Amino acid sequence: MKNPLRELISLIGAGCMPEQDIERIADEAAQAYADPAAFLAANPDINYDDSFPIPLGEWVVVGSLPDTVLFQAETYQQLFEAISGSFDQSVAFNLKPKQLARTEPLTALNRIQVQMGALNKEGGGYVLLNFSQVLDDPLQMVIAARNDLERILALAAEVGIAAEPALEALKAAQA
Repeated sequence: MKNPLRELISLIGAGCMPEQDIERIADEAAQAYADPAAFLAANPDINYDDSFPIPLGEWVVVGSLPDTVLFQAETYQQLFEAISGSFDQSVAFNLKPKQLARTEPLTALNRIQVQMGALNKEGGGYVLLNFSQVLDDPLQMVIAARNDLERILALAAEVGIAAEPALEALKAAQA
């Protein structure tokens, strides 16, 4: 379990997370998946109980990802502010968060996806992915290089974490 977790976290955290953080999160999550009771006993400060809608290992992954990797927001405008704020100042965005203020969800998400697809040319552009089960905010996403998309989806399925391209999921939900 640890190796697929490490690879998944490494792919979604590319460039945003030090290797030692990736290793630590993968190790802790693997322990939590393998023996939740022992993990909770060894980590009494963990705020988790059986009422949570996701397994403890997944909760460790989601709770450990920095806000430059896992984007949570109430609105698409807030989502794009968080995403664009996570990039270096040298990255130019044509889309501005205020342009999303009064748009329908599908239009807003499409605009964000078009902007993200124009970045990271060597990786095939970026794709927004719904990641895990939404916990606190209605939007919970990571960004991935399009060239890594197939592998990320396979790894997420292998470890049991829900992941799907956000735009396609919203189109399907509205159809």
